[in-house]
Amino acid sequence: MPGSTTVAARSWSALATKHGLVLRQSYARLGKRVLRKAGAYLHARQNNRAKREIKRLKTFLGRVTRDIRRKLAGDAALTSHFARALALVDRLLAQQRHDTGKLYSLHAPEVECLAKGKAHKKYEFGVKVSVAVTNRSGFVLGMMALPGNPYDGHTLDGAARQVERLTGTPIARLYVDRGYRGHNDRRKDRVFLSGQRRGLTPTIRKELRRRSAIEPAIGHMKSDGRLGRNYLLGTLGDAINAILAGVGYNLRLILNWLRALFALIVTALLQTSAIVSR
Repeated sequence: MPGSTTVAARSWSALATKHGLVLRQSYARLGKRVLRKAGAYLHARQNNRAKREIKRLKTFLGRVTRDIRRKLAGDAALTSHFARALALVDRLLAQQRHDTGKLYSLHAPEVECLAKGKAHKKYEFGVKVSVAVTNRSGFVLGMMALPGNPYDGHTLDGAARQVERLTGTPIARLYVDRGYRGHNDRRKDRVFLSGQRRGLTPTIRKELRRRSAIEPAIGHMKSDGRLGRNYLLGTLGDAINAILAGVGYNLRLILNWLRALFALIVTALLQTSAIVSR
């Protein structure tokens, strides 16, 4: 929230300068100083002082917004240039702590807050992505961006349909984590949850232990494949970025296999030449 408020004030100043509006005060310098103080207070767990600085930031943003509205009065041409920014700022100033559908980023309003439930990272900001990989080789078969932060179990059927459509092969078994309890897949008997004990054959039990292998694959896609930070615009950009991250991961896997194969061939040739020279 403090960062979004400061960015909004700076965006106002840049937009006003671009269209020739002279602001009474831009608060660019004061906003930066107050944001730094709010961050320091939050880091020191001095919440009351941090709230006071955040309130000052909102006051600055409200003043700049009212100043721009006064200067836009009666000018329909300029008002059209500021309409989207005004709507976003009004939404930012009106939202409360426990509201749903809050605005977290001005340049990407579709960003959502995803609760991770982990001690080291309680929340992530972005869009939820479904990942489907093969059980043995870890080859990515499906990637799907899921705007709106849906429940994991309600996305399983769509992810399975995407894999079957892309591969042209029906899925024999699906191994998922416990977040997929209450899923909506068409065939209930082919879905196996992590930690499940009943109805498992030795083969299924062995394959179920491989479910956790998807976690390092997701980590590599986040760190190496730009899945952790998307630079493409809008909801369509989120979907494209997810697919490209999966494609890049598959290409890196293929290159690794080719390197290993090439190393084996070179080693065999060297051993053969050594035997012949003897």
